[in-house]
Amino acid sequence: MELKSATAVVTGANRGLGRRLAEQLVQRGAKVYAAARRPESVDLEGVTPLRLDVTDEATIREAARVASDATLLINNAGISLGTRLITGDLTAVHAEMDTNFYGPLAVTRAFAPVIEANGGGAVLNVASVLSWWHPAELGSYAASKAAAWAMSDALREELAPRGITVSALHVGLMDTDMTAGMPTADKSDPADVAAQTLDGIEAGLPEILADDITRQIKQGLSQTPTLS
Repeated sequence: MELKSATAVVTGANRGLGRRLAEQLVQRGAKVYAAARRPESVDLEGVTPLRLDVTDEATIREAARVASDATLLINNAGISLGTRLITGDLTAVHAEMDTNFYGPLAVTRAFAPVIEANGGGAVLNVASVLSWWHPAELGSYAASKAAAWAMSDALREELAPRGITVSALHVGLMDTDMTAGMPTADKSDPADVAAQTLDGIEAGLPEILADDITRQIKQGLSQTPTLS
């Protein structure tokens, strides 16, 4: 996909990776709708702020109506609440699944007809290294990202006849608000991850593995699981 002629919708574009993706899309010549629950929090030049809460069907439908020229959807919005599956708050488990799986699915369902009507394009889902590595202390988040990985694979097959490619970004720790309390040594620069992601979309890659730990974990998927 040629990004300089794209019209992109980026969810969660007011901070972190989403902000970097929106910023770099503008630099590459794309028209960008920077979507956020509070569009007034978007402070990037050259973008069109767009109200979109991935857990609110009404805002999703309205966003698809407003961004009727979209050819690229980037499902970036997500949350991580550090919830265990057995002892964690079940409300938090639902919140992570609603935001990280059902939300991107709902947004994709709303925008797929839009993208198809505009001649086709692409969808990018921001997943995680935790799509494949499932530590107990992040069990709920990992489950939601594993579901997002499966969703990406199924959507790729379903949307291909409609001229829409589907890519998934997998990455470990990034230096964003979500990981603010963690040591910085092992964090990736979100600007670098954004650049890799956009290169991958342009190349039509089905999966974009943005750091060494992600590539190592993916390579080891065929190994027998062990207790840690």
